[in-house]
Formats: sequence, C-alpha cells, structure tokens
Amino acid sequence: MKKPFHLAWFLSQGYGPKSWRSDWPGSDLNRWMMPDIFVDLAKGLERGCFDYIIIEDSSNVPYTYKGSHDTYLQYGASAPKLDPAVLVPYLAMATKHLGIVPTLSVSEYPPYLLARLVNSLDHVTEGRIGWNCVTGSNDGAAQNYGHEKHRPHDERYDVADEFADVVTRLWEAWEPDAVVLDREKPMFADGSKVHAIHHEGKYFKVRGPINAPRSPQGRVPICQAGGSPRGQRFASRWADTIITNAPTVEHMKAYREEVRQGAVAAGRNPDDIKVLFLAQPLIDVSMEAARERRRLEEVDGMKHIDSTLSSMSRITGIDFSKFDLDEPLPPTLTTNGHQSTLAKWIGKTPRALARTATAKQGIDFTGTPDHVAGVMQEIMEEVGGDGFLMFNPYFDRRYVMEVCDGLVPELQRRGLTRKAYAHKHLRDNLMEF
Repeated sequence: MKKPFHLAWFLSQGYGPKSWRSDWPGSDLNRWMMPDIFVDLAKGLERGCFDYIIIEDSSNVPYTYKGSHDTYLQYGASAPKLDPAVLVPYLAMATKHLGIVPTLSVSEYPPYLLARLVNSLDHVTEGRIGWNCVTGSNDGAAQNYGHEKHRPHDERYDVADEFADVVTRLWEAWEPDAVVLDREKPMFADGSKVHAIHHEGKYFKVRGPINAPRSPQGRVPICQAGGSPRGQRFASRWADTIITNAPTVEHMKAYREEVRQGAVAAGRNPDDIKVLFLAQPLIDVSMEAARERRRLEEVDGMKHIDSTLSSMSRITGIDFSKFDLDEPLPPTLTTNGHQSTLAKWIGKTPRALARTATAKQGIDFTGTPDHVAGVMQEIMEEVGGDGFLMFNPYFDRRYVMEVCDGLVPELQRRGLTRKAYAHKHLRDNLMEF
C-alpha cells in the first residue's frame, strides 16, 4: 500500500451501559454511569494510535416500537444515556493525542451555544475535539425540545447547512493573532481583530462574535454520516471525516467515489475528506474460538429479536412490531428518519433483517489478529482508503484489549496503520495521510 489507513471508534449507544450483561471480571453493573470503562477504552485506542473516538448520542427515551418505551429500557438499548459532553474531559485527561468527537444535534442546540461549547472543549483538550454533526430523526427527541415533530428530511439538511455556516464563522470570529497579552499597554485582545458575524438567515439570527478566543484548531473537524443523496451533499460540503456502513467492497468503493465527486463539485480537495467504514471485529486466539463466539452472539441475538426490531423502529419512526416476521416489507414504506437505511430493508422480512443484524452479514471481521488484519488490508487496497470505524454496542474490557492489543499491533506490523502520532491536533492527524 502507498499509504496507511485511519482507525477510529464509534461509541454506539453513546454514554450508556455497555457491559451490563457481561460476566467478564471487572464488569460492574452498578457503575455503568461512571467513566471508568470509557477511560480504559480511550487509553487502549491511544495505544493503538486511533485518530478519534465518536460518542454517539440521542436525547430521548424511544417509544416507537409497540408504542412503548418498555423494550428499549428492557435491553438498555438507546436509553439510558448521559450527555456526551460530560464524558469528554474525562477522556481528555486520560489521553494526550486521541481525538474526541461528541455528537451534538443541530435540532437541539442553538448555533451559538454549540459553537461556544465546542470551542471551549477544543481549548481544554489543546486541539483534539471534533464535532459529529447530526440533524436528528426521532420525533420523540423533537418533542423534548418543544416541537411536534422534526422538519422534513431534506429540509433538516438545509437547516444544517446554515447552522454549520454560522458555527464555523463564529469559530473564526477571532483572528489568529487577536490575543495580544500585553501587560504594559495593557491589552488582552485587539478589538479590531474580533468580529461580529451579524448573521440573518432563513433559520437563524446570530450577532456574534463568540466570547472566547479562536481555539487551537480554529475550525474544528466535522464528522458526518450522510447516507441519503441530500445527506451526502451536506457531508461533501462540510465534513472532514465521514462515517458510513457498506455491506460489500463494491459498495464501499462506490460510496467513497460519490463522496469525492461531491467534494470536487463543492470546490474542495477530495483528499481532505476521510471516509471510514464500520467494522465490528471479533478477535480470538484461533479461528475456531472466534467463530464459536460469533455463533453464540447470533444465537443470543435471535433469542431477543425485539431488541433489533426496536432499534430499527427508532431510527425510521416505523413500528416494526406491526409487520409479520416472515412477510417482506412493502415497497410503500416511507420514513422521515434514516431514508438510506430503510431503502436497504425494503423487500426483506423483519426476521431476515434481524438475523442479518445479529449475524454481521456482509464483510466478516471474525478470526485471529492475522486473519482480520489481512481482510482489512485487502479491502483498503481495493477501495483506495480511508480506513475503518470500529464499534461494538455492548463491549467489555476483554473486547477492548482484543482489538487494541491484539488486532491493532498486527495492523501496525504490516505497516497498515500508524505506530505513533505525528501531530498534536486532531485535524493534522486526519490530514497526515
């Protein structure tokens, strides 16, 4: 390979319970809300020289499946969650190089408040913060913020376009040399180099400037997961890194090329956008041991099919309990939620979709460190870049060690991923290769 590829971690299900069903030593059910296991994860990711960790989030207890929140709370799925911004300082204190990317929704924050929060976090982490920009899709969350439901799907991205413009202008409202720190004069900051933005748009009105100096990165890296055509256009314009799920190498290659073409159309260098593909590795000392663990996961998952169907219901706003498990989903289904995801499900049965989710169909990252590293190498050689976003909704300390201290060293030995951080800031590490 001409260049290494990037690694990141998706903390799916956010700052919530992870190993509460695990009997692995150290899994403390009563302390799920404490940052301990997440700090261990962050330290492991830094040992592996990962670019960043994304902390997923949503701010409601879902009720779409069966018209009740009972299933979600039964499985600890999508709820409960603590605010990801609270976790950031703990992870930052435990690491020196790892990028930390909280999820903050344009449907739940005013632009100024979000810009100020991210600017503050970038200061206190010395330039290691990113922003996972999401628009929101579940009407239950909208109702927690005074709205009956979310705006139509494509309009949410129109809002996000204006929102991102306001936020980035606020981040850059202080010129790089605005802070003088001259005690004799005296002058803390030169007012002629701090600018109000006076924004008046269709959705927002913000005077500015932000009331803090430009942070170490200035324009903080933006992460996005645009899957629909409108989402892809937004991501091609604003994102520095895009996270996505693709079932085959062909889909990966096609998606990355579409994003790169969109970047060119938006007047950007396509090399400035790093596309990372979801991967859920399962690593063990032998192929047989890894496959047996995967099999047991699948058996457990199909015993609790409600958990998978409730998750499908949450992200689409469609109650999948109303459909026969063995009847194909009708082509007439529509959603104001995750459109690209629903499109992949049309024509398949709910039972088959649950089995697919449980069995990790598509590309199989199950096996020894050598085997899985080889699979990843072959994929990146075919796709052309840019890396993988690893995840597991319910991990424990054993899983963290298997990935960070088992798989990653093999990737490094092959020269596929970095062995040391070259830069201090998240943006610079993203742009390193």
